[in-house]
Amino acid sequence: MPRATKVSRISKGHGRLYKGVVQLLLLLAVVAYIFPFLLLVLNSFKTGGEIQSNPFSLPTRIDFSNIVAVIGLMNFARTFTNSLVVSAASLALILATSAMCAYWLVRRANRFNRTFFSVLVASMIVPFQSLMIPLIYIYGGKLGLIQTAATEIPLLIFLYGGFGAPMSVFIYHGFIKSIPLGLEEASRIDGCTPIQTFFLIVLPMLKPTTVSIFILNALWIWNDYLLPSLVLTKPEVFTMPIQMKMFNGTYFTDMAKLIPAMLLTILPLVFVYLFAQKSIIEGVTQGSVKG
Repeated sequence: MPRATKVSRISKGHGRLYKGVVQLLLLLAVVAYIFPFLLLVLNSFKTGGEIQSNPFSLPTRIDFSNIVAVIGLMNFARTFTNSLVVSAASLALILATSAMCAYWLVRRANRFNRTFFSVLVASMIVPFQSLMIPLIYIYGGKLGLIQTAATEIPLLIFLYGGFGAPMSVFIYHGFIKSIPLGLEEASRIDGCTPIQTFFLIVLPMLKPTTVSIFILNALWIWNDYLLPSLVLTKPEVFTMPIQMKMFNGTYFTDMAKLIPAMLLTILPLVFVYLFAQKSIIEGVTQGSVKG
């Protein structure tokens, strides 16, 4: 047998072995990611005694009583609406202001804008915990916007917009730099104003990046507990993570209620991610190529 043929067969064998190892590792990774969610689903249909005795076992019967009870105790319709309003308004504020801010900083690259962008990026490393006390002192004590149901949700949306803007501007900034100036110059020759150029030419090209930023901020805002726990004080404006604390007491945690509450809280994000996964992958792919 010729030596070249032997080498070819050996290399093919190594290639199949490598693919098999990679597929096995990917399968293990999928199981590791899915297992906690599967455990959450299974335990949502168990009684408290079954969860305590063996949380890894299958439920003896499918029982929806805990889920029904949680929906009533959490006042699910109102709490879900609060979370939806806060998340939607915060995301709209972050996406609109960040995209326009990044475009201005890229296309007007003077000394002031470069300094402003550097300060904006540097603010990303400031831990939120260091701002908690000043935040409550200013907005609660001085301005009186906390302890009032009418102002707590607007204040929370405003704060999310501020805390979410630096990372979003940073991501938009890198992507907008890769857009050829010739496209914008051609639009101006056709009679477009700068505002029309941004909304008709630049913004549609930012769709994959916008979807990626949307998902990143949606995961954070919907699941966040710390900031709403500081701002929201009235039960009628509680979001989903805050309302779940009613099942976690000082001396006792009602796992039979807490686990279904967790499931109801994360399901909306799961559906959003499933419907937007194509755009998310497209955004990540384009970002890696353009970066």
